Amino acid sequence: MELRPFHIAFPVASLDDARAFYGGVLECPEARSTDNWVDFDLFGNSLSAYLHPEEAARTIPSSLVDVTDSPKRIPVRHFGVVLSWEEWEAQVDKLRGKGVEFILGPLVRFAGRNGEQATVYFEDPCNNVVEFKAFRNPDTRFLPFAGE
Repeated sequence: MELRPFHIAFPVASLDDARAFYGGVLECPEARSTDNWVDFDLFGNSLSAYLHPEEAARTIPSSLVDVTDSPKRIPVRHFGVVLSWEEWEAQVDKLRGKGVEFILGPLVRFAGRNGEQATVYFEDPCNNVVEFKAFRNPDTRFLPFAGE
C-alpha cells in the first residue's frame, strides 16, 4: 500500500508559540502562512496551525486505554506520526534534551503481540497533544491481536 502524507488543521492560541514549538522544538520546517495560520512540515505531513484562542483553550477529554498492566488515560484528541523504531528513540532523546514533558511514555504497548509499539505523548503550548510512535514490526500495525 502506498503511504500518502496526511494533513491536519488544529487550533492554537498563539502563532508565535506554535512557531516556537513546531518550528523550534520539533524542528518542523515552516511552509506558507498568513496572519491567521501557519503550515509546518512534520516528516512530510502537513500541519496547519490556525489562530483560534477560544478553541485552543478547550479541555481535551481523555479515555482509559490498556497500557501494560497499569491502565492510563490519554487525550482523545491527538495527532502524531509513525516513525521507525530508531527514529522514535532518537526523537524521544531529542525531546528530553529540549525539556519536553511527556503526558504518557515513553513506553512499549502490546509487547509480544501484533501491533507492539513504542509511544510517547506530549502537549504543545496551545493544548494540542502530539504522539510519536513506532511499531516493532510495521507489518502488524493493522492486524488484530493474536488469537482475537
